[in-house]
Amino acid sequence: MATIIKRVDSYSSDETLLGTGGRHDERQLGETEVSYFLPSRESGVNDMYLHLGFRAPPGIMKLSRVSLVWTILRLRHPLLASKVEMRDYNDIKFVHPGPESATDALASANANLEYRSQSKDELIDSYLNGPRTLSNERLSYLVISQQPTAGESQTTETQNFDLLLCATHFLGDGMALHQFANDFFTLLGSERAEESLQTMLAEEWYSRWGSTKSKDDVSCLPSSLEDRLPPVEGGRFRRAASRVEFENSQAKLIGGQSFPRRSGSPRKTVVPTVSLDPERTKSILKKCKTQNVSISAALFAVVNLAWAKTCDVNWELPMMMYSALNLRPILTASKASNDSYWFIAIGYFNVILPTYIPKSGLKQDIEKIFWHRARAAKSQSTRAAKHPMLVSRSLEMARERGQRARGWAREDDEKASGTWKAPPPPPTSKLTASKPPSAALIGLSLLGNLDGVYKHPTFPKIELHTLTTGSRQRAGGMLLFGYTFVGKLWISLGYDEAGFDDTVERFWENVLTTVDTILV
Repeated sequence: MATIIKRVDSYSSDETLLGTGGRHDERQLGETEVSYFLPSRESGVNDMYLHLGFRAPPGIMKLSRVSLVWTILRLRHPLLASKVEMRDYNDIKFVHPGPESATDALASANANLEYRSQSKDELIDSYLNGPRTLSNERLSYLVISQQPTAGESQTTETQNFDLLLCATHFLGDGMALHQFANDFFTLLGSERAEESLQTMLAEEWYSRWGSTKSKDDVSCLPSSLEDRLPPVEGGRFRRAASRVEFENSQAKLIGGQSFPRRSGSPRKTVVPTVSLDPERTKSILKKCKTQNVSISAALFAVVNLAWAKTCDVNWELPMMMYSALNLRPILTASKASNDSYWFIAIGYFNVILPTYIPKSGLKQDIEKIFWHRARAAKSQSTRAAKHPMLVSRSLEMARERGQRARGWAREDDEKASGTWKAPPPPPTSKLTASKPPSAALIGLSLLGNLDGVYKHPTFPKIELHTLTTGSRQRAGGMLLFGYTFVGKLWISLGYDEAGFDDTVERFWENVLTTVDTILV
């Protein structure tokens, strides 16, 4: 239950005179949030970033204007301006200190905004491999960068800029990142003068913190995923049945393919990225449509075929890939007074495909297998998204991930303090020995058509041209991204190059070759 202190009930034209009386909101993290928060504590594992390259008039990008837009949106999405307090593994809270005034909110936003003169690659590399940008006290951060370009001057009509939006993963998911970036550019590129934005900021603060219109007993913080999922009807028997169904579904996850790993060197995440021009992208989308699959389903088949060409052993074992499942369509409305879209709302599903491909290598045979497996990936993805037990499975998965994260966090803390003792080995049995392998080869983050999220006509003075996204990884991490943006198909592979041998490089080459020879 959020702790609420009464708001002021009078309005002054000088917003700096309006105080909140120390009011703050707080709530416990949900299980999914816990599962992302605890691993992030030491080095920022899973801290997200979104890079956008764009051209804009220099006047739009003035610090004073950007900071006003950043502040307004942080007021609308209070988790961005919150912090996390952890008392023990079962008591972890979001705490949002209410801004005393619009000026106070502006100061807080400016403390989490930075202008730099780094290139895109420098921005991303420093975020992924340098000291952690975020912390328990700083859950979001915005960087605007500009490098002088030959031939450009301050009088040039438009100039090139880079934006890096940073947020912890327990704060939200990829869709929150992209929706926020669209809202940011829509407001930034509007016809509003700075004076109008200042008025908007004062009104935004007053409506949320200076007005008595909102009920004092309703938190400003958006609810967790678990609180938003529809209730599972039934008593103890139904919950037990749901648990059994979940465990049975997990037992069917069989995967025998994995990249060879190596250790001993510091983590070094790289993100090789390619984009296909609009004409080739249109051709690919048309080809996928004739085969009755989406580009996302086709990318599962691309990875499948690329790995089969990379690996020449253990073809009898299937390949398993995992991906995030957007749960927002099935959620119930939040009771929070500010129903922000900044919250994490993802589940997980797996696609399992055969590894075997014909030794003949005939193009028609390979293409036939490719599209068959793309349709199999589509079928498995659709079945996961529309499964009648999706809600109970999501709740069980959240509980399991939360418990697992607490166990690992406790072990990490005990090792750091020198009090950890290795648990006794589990008893062996014939059942344990015969359990099939369940290794996942790789994760895929398939974001779909982002031009459906970015409403480019709403900010005509700003021309977006480049998008890269990902997160800080643990040692040996790997994730493949696929999406369409500004009419182009983009594919990127974020991985720890110190954690793998050159198999990954050969696999990436095979991914690009498969796209060129089958999809185009």
